[in-house]
Amino acid sequence: MKKIGIDARMLSSTFGIGRYVEQLVKQLQNIDTKNHYIIFLRKENFDDVQIVNPNFEKVLADIPWYTLEEQKDFLKVLTEHPVDLMHFPHWNVPYFYKGDYVVTLHDLIMYHFPRPEASTLGKVKFWIKDQAHRTLIKHIAKNSKHILTTSNFTAQDLINTLQVSSEKISVVYQAPFEVVKKIEDKIVNVLEKFVINKKFVMYVGSAYPHKNLGKLLEAWHIFNEEKNNDYQLVLVGKNNYFYEKLQEEYFYVQNVIFTGVVSDTELIQLYKSASVYVFPSLYEGFGLPPLEASVYNVPLAVSSASCLPEILLDSALYFDPNNSSQIADVLDTILTDENIRFELRNNAKNNLKRFSLEKFVRETWEVYNKNL
Repeated sequence: MKKIGIDARMLSSTFGIGRYVEQLVKQLQNIDTKNHYIIFLRKENFDDVQIVNPNFEKVLADIPWYTLEEQKDFLKVLTEHPVDLMHFPHWNVPYFYKGDYVVTLHDLIMYHFPRPEASTLGKVKFWIKDQAHRTLIKHIAKNSKHILTTSNFTAQDLINTLQVSSEKISVVYQAPFEVVKKIEDKIVNVLEKFVINKKFVMYVGSAYPHKNLGKLLEAWHIFNEEKNNDYQLVLVGKNNYFYEKLQEEYFYVQNVIFTGVVSDTELIQLYKSASVYVFPSLYEGFGLPPLEASVYNVPLAVSSASCLPEILLDSALYFDPNNSSQIADVLDTILTDENIRFELRNNAKNNLKRFSLEKFVRETWEVYNKNL
């Protein structure tokens, strides 16, 4: 029996990497009775993991991400709990970790969008931190036994940007998650809660600059002025510095709702009520939210950038994410053309067949076994 460790400190149901770790840990318990697993968790998510396989154990590693403590204190925790193979599901690996490990590199966004405005740090501190992160990623790419990525786009980016050998990379697609199978009976009506009183276009995610929500709001202003003002734009995401900045800068745009964080059941109500899901991102390593929208039969209007055409194929109507007028045109087309809506939904059903949680976890497990 071999020991495998998983850094699950980011485990969460509220963002992409968090969901990746959540589903990995949950589904591995269903398929692996051969190896022993140590799951490293923070205090805030320790109770979120239910152990149903006796070969799995939880260890508290209550150390924040992207910190000096991570480099020092998490390294100490890992040293105290040695494993045969460690899986780091993100690039925040302690630099001096000497054990064998595989790492998931979801994207190389810092190489393509190194923007100080994507941080609350000052420009000098941001530059120092950015250089440290790049040094760490190069070190990881060189010293890991194997690299997992979630798209061919990111795999090629690793080859081109960091000169990683293609033989060292495995592409394993994530899968969209139906986070709640059955909506509870007694819940708040989410449309009333957020004063959504028109048909609406929906976005779910963060407001980091590469998510391109400023351009979306510009497009929405054009849509309201030139196309139709009978719809609302609903932006779902944690209300932080970046969302607040958007609200200040685009205060003049009408028919916009900022919900902040919503529960899983509220999120599904929104998906089931939305007329279109819009995703204007400039750069993604996989692009999970549009797939999750597809699960709930929402037609997709999506950026043509990065990996998105690879993941979504013909299940979306694409636009140039730098062209606000084109975004407005595409939204208008999807909202008004029933034939296109029908075709996109039908294509999405076929596209979803390419992804499954079982496949995602089994292919990851195969990487473990090849590198033990």
